[in-house]
Amino acid sequence: MGGADRHRDGVARLLESYAALPADAPVRLAKPTSNLFRGRTPHTAGLDVSGLDGVISMDLSGDVSVAEVQGMCTYEDLVEVTLGHGHVPLVVPQLRTITLGGAVSGLGIESTSFRSGLPHESVLEMDVLTGAGEIVTTRPGDDLFDAFPNSYGSLGYATRLRIEVERVAAYAELRHVRFDDPDDLADAIARIVATGRWEGERVDGLDGVAFAPDEAYLTLARWTDAPGPTSDYGGQQVYYRSIRQRSTDRLTVLDYLWRWDTDWFWCSRAFGAQHPAVRRVWPRRLRRSDVYWKLVALDRRWGIGDRLDRWRGRPQGERVVQDVEVPLDRLPEFLAWFDAEIGMRPVWLCPLRLRRTSPARPWPTYPLAAGTTYVNVGFWGNVAVGPEAPSSPRNRAIEAKVHDLGGHKSLYSEVFYDRETFDALYDGANIAAVKKRFDRDDRLTGLFEKVVERG
Repeated sequence: MGGADRHRDGVARLLESYAALPADAPVRLAKPTSNLFRGRTPHTAGLDVSGLDGVISMDLSGDVSVAEVQGMCTYEDLVEVTLGHGHVPLVVPQLRTITLGGAVSGLGIESTSFRSGLPHESVLEMDVLTGAGEIVTTRPGDDLFDAFPNSYGSLGYATRLRIEVERVAAYAELRHVRFDDPDDLADAIARIVATGRWEGERVDGLDGVAFAPDEAYLTLARWTDAPGPTSDYGGQQVYYRSIRQRSTDRLTVLDYLWRWDTDWFWCSRAFGAQHPAVRRVWPRRLRRSDVYWKLVALDRRWGIGDRLDRWRGRPQGERVVQDVEVPLDRLPEFLAWFDAEIGMRPVWLCPLRLRRTSPARPWPTYPLAAGTTYVNVGFWGNVAVGPEAPSSPRNRAIEAKVHDLGGHKSLYSEVFYDRETFDALYDGANIAAVKKRFDRDDRLTGLFEKVVERG
């Protein structure tokens, strides 16, 4: 069966499953994986998306190379197809099981975001199943399209996306450049974003890691077809450790794209996967983010970590799992505050700049400013807090500080804003108006209800 025929069959099954839902039942997906880190109200019924997980077609003949992709296609499967044609999506999020639809209705980011923005900015057209049970084709400039990024299913689900792809070389040559001063780090990011170069060499990918207040690195990637030896971080070696150990490196492009997935950045250490003895017996195929995510789900279900902390006499921990966007000129201030108040290291740094240059805030549901360079700061772990841990004081403090600095936070994890603040930050009036237009019977859970009230 061809890609187009398979897609038609998948959409038909999706619509049949929608029609089978009781009229008062909430509409949500029945999907086997998730990259969310916030609790959700359990539901038994969901929409059948089993036939919407592939690549429909590719067209590399025009001025812009494109791929037609189904909404539930993971980036792992998408990249496998596009790399076979020497191309990749403009932005490939770090984790293999993130779906294209998820990266667009949520948010995605990676080292090409300093030049290519966020994943939704390379979408040329998409079909969306709305709360009314209709498939709507929408394009940039439409109310539904522009409000869709960061809507997390509250406006519908993408079934088909037409996206730009770009040619890529076979290898990524890396330079790890150390900075002892956060101001120097920020200045370097600004120069690279402005020129696309560092010390005369082209920069195709840019991200970094801050290990300590006086030890941060920018990793500069350059695509190349020149043959040569490559490192392998799917085996005994751990990628993030190599950043401190060597100034240059070389990976296949495929290994570069998934360099963070193998050890879930550095979070696999919580499961012992970085201990040499454990790593030797931990199957390579099971060293990946979705396996670790399942272990986290088990821990959350049974409270294993909390029990161990009590047994060892440790203070109760607060889970701090967040990604925030901070304006580049406020990055040193945020890192200094974070070190003093949160004390979690390392943290990931990923510069980004929106591709769309107008209006002033092109994507209303995640209203970053056009023409402004931001840095995504990602931090994932537990902080020893004590008895007040259940009230999430560290997460609430982070929200307040990011707001104070003119930034925004992603909504894939716990969110604590009150309704008024949330609506002000994520343009609640606009998303409510778009939802009313395409979900007249209010079948879809609203964004605030979904991410704050965890409906």
